[in-house]
Amino acid sequence: MKAMKIGNLNVSLPIIQGGMGVCVSLSGLAAAVANEGGIGVISAVGIGMTEPDYKKHFRESNKTALRKEIRKARLKSNGIIGVNIMMAVTDYEDLLKVAFEEKIDVVIVGAGLPLKKPDYLSENTETKFIPKVSSARAAKLIFRRWAEQYNRVPDAVIIEGPLAGGHLGFKKEDAIDSKISLSSIVKETVNEMDFFEQKYGIEIPVIAGGGIYTGKDMFEIMTAGAKGVIMGTRFVTTNECDVSEKFKQNYISCSKDDVTLISSPVGLPGRVLTNDFVKQIQQGKQKPINCAWKCLKTCDYKKSQFCIADALFNAAQGDFTNGFSFAGTKAYLAKEIISVKETISQIQQEYLQEKLCFDLVEV
Repeated sequence: MKAMKIGNLNVSLPIIQGGMGVCVSLSGLAAAVANEGGIGVISAVGIGMTEPDYKKHFRESNKTALRKEIRKARLKSNGIIGVNIMMAVTDYEDLLKVAFEEKIDVVIVGAGLPLKKPDYLSENTETKFIPKVSSARAAKLIFRRWAEQYNRVPDAVIIEGPLAGGHLGFKKEDAIDSKISLSSIVKETVNEMDFFEQKYGIEIPVIAGGGIYTGKDMFEIMTAGAKGVIMGTRFVTTNECDVSEKFKQNYISCSKDDVTLISSPVGLPGRVLTNDFVKQIQQGKQKPINCAWKCLKTCDYKKSQFCIADALFNAAQGDFTNGFSFAGTKAYLAKEIISVKETISQIQQEYLQEKLCFDLVEV
């Protein structure tokens, strides 16, 4: 695998570990991936739910917990650490400020279009800013706006296709039986980025995610033009992942048919692993909501069927009676809980095997 360059960052292993919330990917997983040469990512969404007084001081709890997790990851690793922040959360600006104050290596921003450059992102700031979008059109819009208003562009772009886990930037029907391939979106985005690369004399890596589980998947999408990949689901079943053992076992015991889609209270489809809780909400059953605060900008908790934050946090703690886990399309491929080091070694072997097959065909 070729190293990936993001500005002056040299990512020896071109894998970004996906930022998975609520409280799935924290400092333990992020540090372990960073130690192997990839980019380890802490998910900021709902991170304060780990704090004892979050229901009374949710905004402060989120800031406190994010700062703690970044510092814990730094103690465990000298590698590249990132934070994933959703624009859709009410305290987006607060979390962004903490990340920059802590001099995080990479900020990944999804669940919205960051058309405005953060004020903290000055010329002297080392933090790399990467938007995560679901189309070449969205990527072009962000980069063009930055170029026109700030005479600079983000450092890279992540393209997430319809096979990803969690909330999806696609219509439900496209996520169920998608005729939109990740490789086609990647190729379109690479073409759009060419203009900005020429304009500023820089390399803008296109990083692909959504349905990337094996080294074979990785090789195929990199032959389409991606410079790296973002993988979340594959790292859930590692020793270092920050969730309960029940959460990991839920992946290992699932079948292909267990991977399903729900309608989230925030108005987006979400890919999850089915269980009794999921079946009940699919049947229209209301789950009591005791909203500590409006954590998502678009959530109308008075009309919502269930609280997505509570459901995800409960599952991360092992309570599947009152929650469920997000998961990518290929979660059913998980067979055992192993270390991050072993997981990455497997991915590299799978990648190499596919590359050898490809080279033989080419010859």
